[in-house]
Amino acid sequence: MRLTLAIHPTLYTIHSFAADTAVPSVVLEQPTYFLAKTREEMSIVIDARVPLDSLEQESSWRCLEILGPLGFSATGIHAKIATTLADAHVCIFSLSTFDTDYILVKWDKLDTAIKALRAKGYQVIEYDR
Repeated sequence: MRLTLAIHPTLYTIHSFAADTAVPSVVLEQPTYFLAKTREEMSIVIDARVPLDSLEQESSWRCLEILGPLGFSATGIHAKIATTLADAHVCIFSLSTFDTDYILVKWDKLDTAIKALRAKGYQVIEYDR
């Protein structure tokens, strides 16, 4: 099985908030966002054009979507991709939904990531949905 990763056109920012912060309403209005909350913190990944008053932020991330659905019985897919990118000295920020996984890489490492993935047999395409 040859896996395909789709490059999202959006530039994303990762925001950090205190755990007791209410989710800003502008976040819920966006077509795509990722939200994670624990007792210690809340993180939001969102289109970089959306301004948020966060404690910290890490900007300029591009998203590679592992096209699926992958299913919960699929094993090692994410690990193999992460290893490929680590071997190419590309740092990642990983996210998952029920159906698929997403890997964010800094925009200035995207070309390096694409080359490394293609060299390992992955198909990398532009997102077209």
